Order: sequence, then structure tokens, then C-alpha cells
Amino acid sequence: MTPVRSLKTLIALAALLVVSTATAQTKIAVVDVQAALLQTEDGMRAANSLKRFTQGRQADLDKRQRDLMKEQDDLRKQARFLSRRSMARRTEHWQRRMVEVQTKFIEYNKQLQERQQNMMNPIMQKLFAAIRRAASQRGFDIVIDKSVAPYARQDLDLTDLVVQIYAGGGGGDAPPDDAKPDE
Repeated sequence: MTPVRSLKTLIALAALLVVSTATAQTKIAVVDVQAALLQTEDGMRAANSLKRFTQGRQADLDKRQRDLMKEQDDLRKQARFLSRRSMARRTEHWQRRMVEVQTKFIEYNKQLQERQQNMMNPIMQKLFAAIRRAASQRGFDIVIDKSVAPYARQDLDLTDLVVQIYAGGGGGDAPPDDAKPDE
């Protein structure tokens, strides 16, 4: 083996040793982020607000769909009695209304996503700050969401501590007032 090659091998082995030593000393914890979020007052308030927001729009979409179904049934029943031209016009009108309902559905979905993002981002920032504090208090280097960990010992779960820190104001500033609408 040449001196350069053996030096490269030695450096690679040393790097591997450093990485494996660092990895062995890394402390990892888990947090059930979704559960923590829903256990906070801010999270519950946001979830309820989003639920109310969604229910009103869903009721509108349901009514529009029922109207379309009724109109479609009427068209089927009258198909034998209408002229081709009249049937084509009514079918075209029904199709336009169907596109309107689909467009309204997409619009409502977009509104919901925007509202969810506007409401949840400040809360999530505060929650992540609480996670950082909990990890620091307990000496953990890495905290991962429990939903992506196939297994974690119960003593590595910081969820309850994170909720306590958040509730005690240890997660940072409260979300802005515009993140708590009751619409």
C-alpha cells in the first residue's frame, strides 16, 4: 500500500470513528406535535375556528350539489318530452352550473388553506420554541415528531412537557389577535 493511500485510509477511519462517537452521544427525543397542538388553548381555539369556517362552506357546497342532482334528475325525466335543442340548452346550463360548483369548491379549499396557514403558523412557531426549551431542559440534541418514529420509549416523549411550557408562556409570544378569528 502506498503512503498516500494508507494516509487516506487512516483519515477515513478516523472520520468514521469521530462520526460514530458523535452519533453515540446524540440524545434524541420525540414530541407528538399534533397532540401537543390540540392540547393548547391556542390550538383548540384555532381548530374550532377552522371547523366553523369549514362547516359553513360545506353546507353551501352540499346545497349546491343537491340542487344540481335535482336538476339532473329533472333533465332525465323530461328528456323524452324536450326537443333536442331545448335539451341541449338545459344540459349546457346544467354543465355550467356544475363547473361553478367545482370552482366554488376549489375557491373554498384555497380559502381554508390560507386561513389555516395564517392561524397555525404563529401557534406552530410558539410550539417549536416550547419544544426547543423542553429539549434544552432535558438535554436532548434532536427532537423528532412522534408520528415519524416507528418506536420511541415513553421516557423520550416530551409532549406533556412541551404543552406545559407552552401553556406557561414559555413558547414565546402569544399568536397575534388576527390569528384567533371566530368567523
